[in-house]
Amino acid sequence: MRKFMVILHQDPARFRDLPADQMRQVFAKYQAWADKVRASNRYVVSDKLAEEGGRVMTLQGGRPKVIDGPYAEAKEVVAGYFTILAEDYDDAVNMVRDCPHINYGGRIEIRQTDPTGCGPH
Repeated sequence: MRKFMVILHQDPARFRDLPADQMRQVFAKYQAWADKVRASNRYVVSDKLAEEGGRVMTLQGGRPKVIDGPYAEAKEVVAGYFTILAEDYDDAVNMVRDCPHINYGGRIEIRQTDPTGCGPH
């Protein structure tokens, strides 16, 4: 099995004005899907990213520059991620196919991790 990162992209304003009862329904759908992934024994890790805050680093003039971000006016931000185990891209897509994220205007990016990269394998 290989590791795949499932990156959830979302318009930051998408759920801002959703009534609390509807937000609970949305959250329940995400939770049910995440529970299903965890139960598959192919779950590695996941997190929802905080809606506010963050920093963006770039190199300017040979020195690191850090600015606040992501910005609320951004059309899309990374809202969260999962790392899952799958045989190949087709298998990963099949695991993610019923993720509720795309039903709420989100975009899902699936990327295989490189085991020769940083960190423990």
